[in-house]
Amino acid sequence: MTLETYQKEVAHLGELQGVKDHDHELDTLWRYDQYIADAEGYESLQVFWKKVKEQEKQNIIELKKLLSERID
Repeated sequence: MTLETYQKEVAHLGELQGVKDHDHELDTLWRYDQYIADAEGYESLQVFWKKVKEQEKQNIIELKKLLSERID
């Protein structure tokens, strides 16, 4: 692996970081940012990854709602 390839792979690490209590959904979402960045120059792939990321955000919202109903 070249230095340039490595730098591209880690370019977006840390853009989204968990809060003190470690928010796991952010661990998932930053990966999509990396996939989007990796697809630079391939608009259809970027559109796909952005769509998948948005779906994942909605899944997280729904899961948190369901869990909060069970915890309360």
